Amino acid sequence: MRVDTITVAVANMQAVASVCVAPMDSNVTQKILPTLSSPDLVRHLSMEGLAELAAEMRAAICEQVARSGGHLAPNLGVVELTIAMHRVFDFSHDRLLFDVGHQCYPHKLLTGRYPLLAKLRQRGGMSGFPEPRESPYDLFSVGHAGTAISTAVGMARGDTLNGEGYSETTQEGRRVVSIIGDASIVNGVAMEGLNNAGTLKRQFLVILNDNGMSIAKPQGAMAAYFDRLRLSHTYGEFKKAAKGLSKVMPGGKTMAEVYHKLGEMSKTCVSEGAWFEHFGLVTVGPIDGHDLPTLIDVLNEAKHFDRPMVLHVKTVKGKGFKFAEGDSTTFHSPSPFKVVTSAPTSMMNDEGEELISEGCRVELKKGARSFTSAFGDALFDLMSSDPKVVACTAAMPDGTGVTKALAKFPDRVFDTGICESHALDMMAGMAKSGWKPFLVVYSTFLQRAFDQAFQEVALQGLPVRLCLDRAGLVGGDGAVHHGFCDIALLATLPNSCLLAPMDEASLQASVTFMAGYDAGLSAVRYPRDGVSALFHDTVCPPFVLGKARALVVHPDARVALLGYGTSAIDAAEAARLLQLEGIEAEVYDARFAKPVDIELVESLVARGLPIVTIEDHSIRGGFGACLLEACNQRQVDSRGITRLALPDRWIYQGERKEQLAEAGIDVATIVQTARSVALKPSRTTVHA
Repeated sequence: MRVDTITVAVANMQAVASVCVAPMDSNVTQKILPTLSSPDLVRHLSMEGLAELAAEMRAAICEQVARSGGHLAPNLGVVELTIAMHRVFDFSHDRLLFDVGHQCYPHKLLTGRYPLLAKLRQRGGMSGFPEPRESPYDLFSVGHAGTAISTAVGMARGDTLNGEGYSETTQEGRRVVSIIGDASIVNGVAMEGLNNAGTLKRQFLVILNDNGMSIAKPQGAMAAYFDRLRLSHTYGEFKKAAKGLSKVMPGGKTMAEVYHKLGEMSKTCVSEGAWFEHFGLVTVGPIDGHDLPTLIDVLNEAKHFDRPMVLHVKTVKGKGFKFAEGDSTTFHSPSPFKVVTSAPTSMMNDEGEELISEGCRVELKKGARSFTSAFGDALFDLMSSDPKVVACTAAMPDGTGVTKALAKFPDRVFDTGICESHALDMMAGMAKSGWKPFLVVYSTFLQRAFDQAFQEVALQGLPVRLCLDRAGLVGGDGAVHHGFCDIALLATLPNSCLLAPMDEASLQASVTFMAGYDAGLSAVRYPRDGVSALFHDTVCPPFVLGKARALVVHPDARVALLGYGTSAIDAAEAARLLQLEGIEAEVYDARFAKPVDIELVESLVARGLPIVTIEDHSIRGGFGACLLEACNQRQVDSRGITRLALPDRWIYQGERKEQLAEAGIDVATIVQTARSVALKPSRTTVHA
């Protein structure tokens, strides 16, 4: 794979100078962090020691992500907050639940997993998300937004029923804390959780990590509401009040008095009224999420509060690394990077003032052209030629490649925030209004909108187009993000049409086909991978409903390989290796999982060729399963069909190529399987 670099652009030389620092202070020595086998030490460090620990944690995270890639800005923003939580609560006993999960690195470092950091998101190393297999401090493996409040409500109710919940009479009971951030609070599931949290009659703390960002800029009315809170002059007043919290509430105060004081503080803080109080949750904040003494003081009081509470914490996403602070979208989850410095240069601004640039920039490693980039260009071209096309993404304009179209067509491209269900329903409404909607979403996040795909799209016969990025195995993000079941879900919907491209040319052709498909829902899936140039010199034919594309045909073939999506490229490479062994193989780009090319299968069976299907999807309900169902309906002999697909078990973080090998859908396994079936006596009936 070709590797080069791209430079993160900065608006002007003055801006460059303001962010031009080393990734972290190179003088930071890891003294405290390597000694942490549990959070116990955190509860005994001085404030100076905690500040030193925070610096060590930021340095460790930044240096490792620079080497391996990973979620940088979200984790740098919650270092002090995480330290304060572990200082006040004992999460070996109390409950801590993360929302989304990509802000858990500091938590993992404090719970004895520093030795795993060197292999972040790799086999045998630290998962990038909470992972119960790693530690009892992680309660759920979670990478989707909006879930923490609801699961926390469940644990709070369960602990109470078990007689283990905290209350004034059971001071040793379990407390429950959920932390939600990166605009996940706007997710519908989070709203449902809040609605139920307000009915609890016990301690329950929701910490809202408000950093003013989602993965990209947050969208919607609630984001604007929080912006107003962050800009309010009362924020500073509340910060002063919070510092004196322990003085105004000395030991011995009743919970009624504590409730009254916290209520008064929340009124001082939020002049417009606390939005969360409408859910029955006392609201405190916003407070400074990087002020350790204040955080610890407030959490110590919240710890003893016997009613549901929201603590609104204001943080800076990317805190401590100026590049991430200045561009938290790029540094939300960057690829490996390095900081490059050069000799200072100067220029004059419009007022005649000299601006000095330190000559400092960040370079991100970049591999081959990605499917995401290829899709972004295909969507842009389609929108340029067809004014009826509209597009939508759910908080992922960069991650899905929509940014280019969004900049050119701001009235026809929408970012709803982390609201996949709403986004799909909105696209259904636009389809009903005569537009051609494309919803661009990760395959794993589409699962959250399946009910809308059924009820508001397929049942209505509306032509909504789903573009499913990150389909199949996704590498370092692991099991929480694998797109392993989109075919199985969508194939159940009448009149749905399911496609997969093998390269950039076929991706463009598939998008063009979908724009003209009006019989119902359609979906195209493509992986988190680079596009192949294997067939770039070959003319790509247009997509024809339910028809495969022949890539390699041979009169003396002994096996036929049917690859769905990029698996067709791997099948072609396998055929080349088989030819070196004297085994000729035909190769087909299946293109459609629904409807499958059953006529092709009939012809291959009639020739006596064994067939191997290959796909980056679960073996349950995937392309191969759809093909077997079609054979059953047409009474085609399917005994000679062998399926290669994701196994019926979880595959965890690692390199994508490692995962493909583990799943048995890599080139080597395709060769081995094809060789085996080609050399076996045919069990199929040869028709004259």
